[in-house]
Formats: sequence, structure tokens, C-alpha cells
Amino acid sequence: MAILLGCDQVHLAFPTKLVLDEVTLGVNEGDRIGIVGRNGDGKSTLLSVLATTIEPDAGRVTHRRNLHIGLLSQHDKLDDTLQVGQSIVGDMPEFEWAADPQIREILTGLVSDIPWEAYIGTLSGGQRRRVDLARLLIGDWDVLMLDEPTNHLDMRTINWLASHLKNRWQTNAGALLVVTHDRWFLDEVCTSMWEVHDGAVDPFEGGYSAYILQRVERDRQAQVAEDRRRNMARKELAWLARGAQARSSKPKFRVDAARTLIADVPPLRDELELKRLAVARLGKKVIDLTHVQAGHIDPETETITSVIKDVTWLIGPGDRFGLLGANGAGKSTLIDVITGALQPISGSVKIGATVQFGLLSQGLDELKPHAQETIKDVLTTYKRTYIVDGKETSPEKLLEQLGFSADQLMSRIADLSGGQLRRLSLLLTILTEPNVLILDEPGNDLDTDMLAVVEDLLDGWPGTLILVTHDRFLMERVTDHQFALMHGSLRHLPKGVDEYLALAAAEAQKEPAAQVGAKEQSDRSQSDADTHKLDSQASAAPEMSNAERQQLRREAASLERRIAVRRDSLTELESEMDSIDPTDYEALAEHHEAIDAMREEIDELETSWLIAMDQLEA
Repeated sequence: MAILLGCDQVHLAFPTKLVLDEVTLGVNEGDRIGIVGRNGDGKSTLLSVLATTIEPDAGRVTHRRNLHIGLLSQHDKLDDTLQVGQSIVGDMPEFEWAADPQIREILTGLVSDIPWEAYIGTLSGGQRRRVDLARLLIGDWDVLMLDEPTNHLDMRTINWLASHLKNRWQTNAGALLVVTHDRWFLDEVCTSMWEVHDGAVDPFEGGYSAYILQRVERDRQAQVAEDRRRNMARKELAWLARGAQARSSKPKFRVDAARTLIADVPPLRDELELKRLAVARLGKKVIDLTHVQAGHIDPETETITSVIKDVTWLIGPGDRFGLLGANGAGKSTLIDVITGALQPISGSVKIGATVQFGLLSQGLDELKPHAQETIKDVLTTYKRTYIVDGKETSPEKLLEQLGFSADQLMSRIADLSGGQLRRLSLLLTILTEPNVLILDEPGNDLDTDMLAVVEDLLDGWPGTLILVTHDRFLMERVTDHQFALMHGSLRHLPKGVDEYLALAAAEAQKEPAAQVGAKEQSDRSQSDADTHKLDSQASAAPEMSNAERQQLRREAASLERRIAVRRDSLTELESEMDSIDPTDYEALAEHHEAIDAMREEIDELETSWLIAMDQLEA
């Protein structure tokens, strides 16, 4: 594959931080690269260096001749005085863009509900993001660089964007580099990963799930002292192997290997114990919404604009509910009704006598009054000790778990980054000791490692949780049931996010909701048939007979037994290392050679087993 761009021995430092330290990288045709790392470690800067919008202090960046790069920044540069149409297509004649099927598909997928004549300055954050994406995607680019493309997008749009990027180029053509905290998006779109940390960039094969597996194994082999980070990664791996990802028909990594790694990891949540604790804190009645209608009343005309229509929702102690819906569907209105910030037009809202709300808003409004105070000043207004997981701890210790150092306690709130503000606001919300926690987009601006820390924090929280997020991974990870707001009505989703996306797709195509299941089944059957047809065309070998299949099954079973025996032998050899005199270098060398030989034999047997299984599944 031809190389499109690269950097050689690139060095870049800011006055207070080393960002890139002699980094050498290459991007080939067909690459689909996800970029991850802690907030502030240089992910966005790396994109800018590769796009040549930032000049490195040393080293060089090279591009193939006539290379076209499209760059999406975290913050758009749209002109507030221009209309939507002008911002997207510019001076392109209407007959030209309207006749292009790819442009029409992009406009339909991203901005079909935004008025073409609306001015950019009147749009919401989510609408501006979609306009900026549409502006970029209608271009003809060899390389796309996207910095947090899913920010402010609803789940349906994120799903459309993933599908578009997967099918935008032919196989082994074009290249994609994407910085995002959305782990589902990384797994869906990317085939390799770059981890940016401490001035270095480490490459990994596979999507986000494979990256997590390799990172855990790397840490285990090196016996790195970063215990907290490793444990967070292993707990996340436990979710990946035990949860919805492992049940996928197309897993991104070998579940067997994952299960071996997480054999000693306890379940993420003890649901029965958390329910028991929640009942003790809340009683049996928490929130009952019955036939609620809510919206806005025009004070002049007294006309009612209903956003929520006839919603009945019973929320009990320890329930962990996720709330889905497109931008403008009424999620914020429903949250306002639950918390009492908005009175319903009709229906009843009954709140348990012991309920104490903790609300993390999307705009972080709760921190604005403290903008000129330091973190330490704010923490002094809270209790000095808290009991977490049965142990006494301080707010400062909890803040350290969320990635703050002791030096940062004297930082002003106004000087914090978006990710730091989000983490601080979450901590302060929890410090009020609520028993009903409502989180509105808590994952915005957080890197993937910090999201894992937040998820771990929520796993042991004994109360009722209502989560509003467009981060599919986060939604499936910390909630037990999902609900969707569609056309003002609340709908339970027994099949989770997949069911919501199917309903949203059916709605977009004006199909009756009742036909969604049938269409899904039909599409699956057709897809399976097409795949089988392609596989048949790709292989000239005749179909195996039953006798040949039986022989292959016996061979696979025999290989499995031999692998198990060799693994037991390997375990014995490794345990024998402890009994060898550490000064007997010859004996140690011989034992290492025996261990290496055994590992090579196991690898060969596993390869043979994989080949046999592939033939059986063909």
C-alpha cells in the first residue's frame, strides 16, 4: 500500500509541556486510525502537525504530491452571518450539488431537518456541528482528519456518520484519522489505533477493543507499576468480554483470550446488593410520572407547545436507566419535570419523601458562580470525610482518582479545561450525597481512560441513576435498561440501543414501527445470503461432504486437547522457575529455552486450530 503522509523524528514542545518527542509515523492508503490518550497529551496537536497547520520544532512532515486533506477541528469556524446553504456548498451551483448522489446522501444524513436559509448564528451546538461536518464531507479528500466528530451529535447521527466513513472509500483507498472519546465509534470505524502519551505515539492493531486487550497484556508482561490505570483497563476489558460486544456476531478480538485475562476480575456491579442499599436510602417509592404532558405555554397567545405527551414512567430504588432520543426530542424537558424545575401541563409527578437529586448539567451551570475561586476553596465547603466502598476518604483523594494532581488544587475554576471542568462538576455532584443521580452528557470532553474511571465510580454507586448520553459505549456500560423519547412519547427498549437505531431508521424511511422487526430480519437474511454468495464466488473449492466435516471436527477437538495439555505443561515450567538457583545462569537459560519452545508449539497448534475452524465455518 502506498504511503500518503508521514512524519520523521518530529519534536514539538510548548513552554510548559513536551508534546511530541522524536515521533516517526506513517499513514498508508486504506488506514482507518483512531487516536486516543489522556486530555492534554497532544492528540489534537498531532493532527495539526500531520495536516501542517502547526510547524514542529524539529523533524519533518511529508505528504504525497497533490494530497488533499480535510480537517475537522473541535471548534467550528463557521461564519454566524452566513446561511446554512452557503456554509455547506459555498458558491457551488445548485444543479451541480443537487445532481451528485453522494452530496445528497450527506445532506440527507446530516442536515435534512435544518432550514437551508437559517443563519448559522441561530443554530444550536449540535446543529452547527452537523453543518460543519456536512461542509467537510461533501469535499473530495484523500485523507480525512476528524477531531471529536461525535461531540454534540445524537446517537442516530453518530450511527449514520460511522456507516458513511466505513463506506466512503473503496477498500485500501483513502485514509481516516479520528480523535474521539466515543469507544463504540472507534470500534465500529477504526482498524488500528494510536495511543498518544508522554511525547510518544504507540501504534496498535485492531479497533478500540483490541487496543484495550493489547494494552492490558503489555502492562502485564512488563509488570508496570501503574496499578490503577491497569486495573481500570482490565475492568473495562471485563465489560467488553462479558457484555454486548462479546455477543456480537463480529467480535473485534478473541473472546477466549479476553476471558483468560479477566478470570480474576469480579463482576462490574453487584446488582442485588446495590438494590438493597438503594432501598435502604430511598424507600420503595422514588419517582412516579403518570400521564405527564409538558412543554411551553406562550404567555401572549396562551397556546400550548407540547414536547412530552402522555408519559408514564415509574422509577424505583436502584434503577439504572438510560434515556435516548434525537436532539430536540425532549430529554432535557423530561429531566426538568422529574427534578421539579418545570411543572407539567397535565398529569402527575410524585417524588419520594427521601429523594435528594444530584444533577450534572450539560452546560456545567453549577460551576459558573465559582469561576474565580480555586478548586481548594470550593472543596472546603464540603464535608472533610466520606465513606466510599466501606473506606473513609477525603474529597481531595476522590479528586485525585479523577485525574487531578495536588498542585492543581490551587487552580482557578475559570482556568480549567473542558475535561477538567466536567470531572470536577461530577465530583461535586457526588459529594452532595444524592440518592438520585441525573447525568446529562457526562462523557463530553473526557478521554477514554478517564471515562473508564468515571464508569468505575458509578459501578459502586448505590442509588437511582438516570443517564442522558449519545455515547453508546457509556450508555450500555453503566445502565441496565434503556428508554427512548420519540414524538413526545417514552418507549422502553428491551433490545437496547440497537432497537432504538432500528426504530429511528424506520422513522426516517417513513416505515411503520411494527415493520421494523420484520425488516431487520429480512435485511439480516439478505445480508447473510449475499455474504454466502460472495464467499461461494471467492472460493473455487467444492463444498465439503459430511464425512470430511466430521473428520475436521475430530481434528479440531484433538487440537483443543493437545493445546490444553501443552498449556498445563507451560504452567508447570513457569512455576519451576522459582525453584532454580538465580545464580545458575546455564540452568536458567535452558529453562527459558524450554518455555519459549513450548510457547511456539502452542502457537502452532492454535494456528492449526484456527485454520480448521475457518474451514468448518466456510
